[in-house]
Amino acid sequence: MTKSGMRRRERTWRLAHGRSLDLGARAVVMGILNVTPDSFSDGGRFLDADRACARAMSMLEEGAHIVDIGGESTRPGGPPVTAAEEQARILPVIAALAARTGALISVDTYRAQTARLAIEAGAHIVNDVWGLQRDPDMAGVVARTGAGVVVMHTSRGRDVDPDPVRDQQVFLGRSLEIARASAVADDAIVLDPGFGFGKESADLNFALMRRFGELHALGYPLLVGTSRKRFIGHATGRDAQDRDAGTAATSVILRLSGADIFRVHDVALNADALKVVDAMVAGGMAEETVS
Repeated sequence: MTKSGMRRRERTWRLAHGRSLDLGARAVVMGILNVTPDSFSDGGRFLDADRACARAMSMLEEGAHIVDIGGESTRPGGPPVTAAEEQARILPVIAALAARTGALISVDTYRAQTARLAIEAGAHIVNDVWGLQRDPDMAGVVARTGAGVVVMHTSRGRDVDPDPVRDQQVFLGRSLEIARASAVADDAIVLDPGFGFGKESADLNFALMRRFGELHALGYPLLVGTSRKRFIGHATGRDAQDRDAGTAATSVILRLSGADIFRVHDVALNADALKVVDAMVAGGMAEETVS
């Protein structure tokens, strides 16, 4: 990669409650906290609110900049839960974490009502795995609350274009139309290509990684969530709980391709890997400046 290819576009992500986060100069780590009984690699571990908060505090100490809290598993074939069940799981955790720390909190939900209540409880970001396209009220909630929003691409439940980048452009283009129609501010939006979501083929996920740089044409910061995904297991032969080293490899590759935010289970390992990348890139830019 050339030195010019390593340059980062620095931007500020606007979030709820008057908060913001600078993106570009350093990799941002989002720690995953699943308050669920059935998530694919850590289900059942953090159902208790006190245990969940303790895990969140540990992730912050390990280098997480954001804690992403979800109450419904998004694994393939995962059973749906009601809005009431989802809210009962996550709202006490969000409120407790907000009371104890100034940490940035993300809520992993596609339900507008859950998003609104989570923001009221102290969350700053909405992470919508259906890209604002499942609940028609979601974009309005994001706009009214001033929350940051992660707009994710999914291939589930629809016909897809065989070209992975073109399909990203079509789906996310529609999501951005929805956001603009509801007056969601551009500087509140981050895009996520949705590794693994309906992309069952390992080859398709690796193709998306190879062509990741093309997604910058969409014009927004990019979040990636490869952590412990099946395609990493395909490459390494390891079960979900043993895919953190493989995840860190994808984090390095995608950081070099310009990803800004990394949603991971193992915060410490990925944070260290990303610090090495950023140190290398910063050194390369310094050399370019003095040459």
